[in-house]
Amino acid sequence: MSSDMQPVQRHWPSSLRRGPMEMAATAVIAIGVLMLLQPFSLTLYTWSFVTTLAGTALFMVVSKFPD
Repeated sequence: MSSDMQPVQRHWPSSLRRGPMEMAATAVIAIGVLMLLQPFSLTLYTWSFVTTLAGTALFMVVSKFPD
């Protein structure tokens, strides 16, 4: 490789950085747990597992994002 060739730096969008996205995934997990523990709505209770599972999957994906 010649000296005038620079490696290409790809710019990752700042809104997709790991920190903010992990916080969003953690919030989705917390919302799912709160939905599970509330005694008022059967619909919220029914969707609580799916919400918690989606938050966990999102956390696993975004933990691979760059800092």
